[in-house]
Amino acid sequence: MQLNWRAISEDEPGPKWAGLFHEYWPDYHRWWAREGPEARPGFLDSHKALRAHMPELLPLYDQLCELAGGTDHAARFLSFYCPPPYLSSCSQAIWPGEEPVMVRNYDYSPKAFDSLTLRTKWQGRTVMGTSDGLWGLVDGINDAGLAVSLTFGGRRVVGDGFGVPLILRYVLQTCETAAEAGKVLARIPTHMSYNVTVVDAQRRYLTALMAPDRKTVITHQAVATNHQERVEWASHARFTATVERERFLLQRLTLHVEPEEKFINAFLRPPLYSTRFDQGFGTLYTAVYRPQRLQMELRWPRARWPFDLNDFHEDLRLIYTPEGQAQDT
Repeated sequence: MQLNWRAISEDEPGPKWAGLFHEYWPDYHRWWAREGPEARPGFLDSHKALRAHMPELLPLYDQLCELAGGTDHAARFLSFYCPPPYLSSCSQAIWPGEEPVMVRNYDYSPKAFDSLTLRTKWQGRTVMGTSDGLWGLVDGINDAGLAVSLTFGGRRVVGDGFGVPLILRYVLQTCETAAEAGKVLARIPTHMSYNVTVVDAQRRYLTALMAPDRKTVITHQAVATNHQERVEWASHARFTATVERERFLLQRLTLHVEPEEKFINAFLRPPLYSTRFDQGFGTLYTAVYRPQRLQMELRWPRARWPFDLNDFHEDLRLIYTPEGQAQDT
């Protein structure tokens, strides 16, 4: 499987973002409308939900809707309000060294992935991370040194709330510390269950166990895989080995704290690294976030791609999975 991975920087919403949207929109539209557009909330309900829970994003949302062409379906999609359900299988952990480091594997279908690292300076806040839905993020970091990442929470329940990639965008646009992020994650409704881990430049971290049908639980967990306080979806847990991956990471963090590089490399091998691409749960990348340095790095078994928030270089690379090879083009 080949991914044409791009790194793109645009300070304000403009022609680069508009070009990306129109390129990706046909596939996203088919996904968003697969149950019929009437299955998704209308524009007024979507706009009202954004105004109630993430009002700071409304001016940005309006800009993006205009760049997307101003159509009803595009605006409803970009609200991320009550999107179609989707599943992923990820692992993330905070390495407890002198410098805070967050490491995560993103396991998902390569056919439903932006393959895009996006750096923006929207509303005066510099953010870079892995794009989803073209303004949502599945992981990222901002100029305050706050890093955030998500995993699926391993529950079937779907409710009224936002797709979590937009929640991560909101956290990075509006928060500077783990404590501030925790307050945001505790109040914003999510449409499915997710575990969101945040770490700031002062080494403070937390994991929020979010769900559409119960109150968010804020924990001091340094590890998150694909269940919450207990396994609630047994077949999914077995298929993704969520308990085994959690146990593997906890042992590496508690029984013997190993060097940073050795810990990161463990994400590039089983049981954390998955090659189930044909089943939608292959490891598309490993991300390493260093909040104090304002840096992120993407890794594969035989390749690395570093990024610096203040020295970001646009590029295109061909990523091959599951072999994990990458080369410049």
